[in-house]
Amino acid sequence: MTISRVADNQWHAIENDLVVGRGHASRRLDGRTFLSIDTWRDAVFDRLAAAMLTDADQSTPQYTVVDETDHDLTTNWERAGLTTWRRESEFAVPTDLTPTAAPNGVVITTAQEAPLRELDQAIRAEVESSVGWQTMPAEVLPWQGGTRPLDPSKYTVAVRDDRYVGLVRVATMTRRPRIGLVAVLADEQRQGIARALLSQVLANLHRSGFEAATAEIDETNTAALALFEGLGARRTGGILELISRPGKA
Repeated sequence: MTISRVADNQWHAIENDLVVGRGHASRRLDGRTFLSIDTWRDAVFDRLAAAMLTDADQSTPQYTVVDETDHDLTTNWERAGLTTWRRESEFAVPTDLTPTAAPNGVVITTAQEAPLRELDQAIRAEVESSVGWQTMPAEVLPWQGGTRPLDPSKYTVAVRDDRYVGLVRVATMTRRPRIGLVAVLADEQRQGIARALLSQVLANLHRSGFEAATAEIDETNTAALALFEGLGARRTGGILELISRPGKA
């Protein structure tokens, strides 16, 4: 068996002129590289993983995502030297509920791009200075040079005194709508804004014919877990994010 790097981000394991395994590296917008391997044979997996990690930039970690129930795949990556870095729970969130009233002086409404961009940047700065964006869902990515466009149609915002203070992002181009982000500025938290935002968004989805939405939450984010569980969200599964430490490949 031989391992060949057939492209910058692809590897093949070849045995008797047949491809018996494939490896792929994908670079996300946040700059992190995620690895995946497709093979049924542990020995092939080990050879591909070793080649991919050896070829990687040794100054930066590599990542992979594994379903929490896939113990064999988790073991394979751990054998390659990766360790669990974070856990994310997946939830089904019911939409059949009565919206929670917003606090006095706060209005829940649709978003406009300029103030939405200002709020997005402020929230990112607050999160990055505290828990860091590694605790955010994979699709919620840092901008590259501040140029990545926002789609206001995916957002519902909370406004106080003409200032955007909170947001919910919803992706609907999936079988179930996906709650991608719920965030409120630090000086506006603990007033019920997040619950009002989320409950209104869910009620709107129900009126559009959706019985449930999905959400992924980092298991260390106790505030988000409490928010969703308080609205009747049910845990349906989870994923592990594994990391290779620089210099350990």
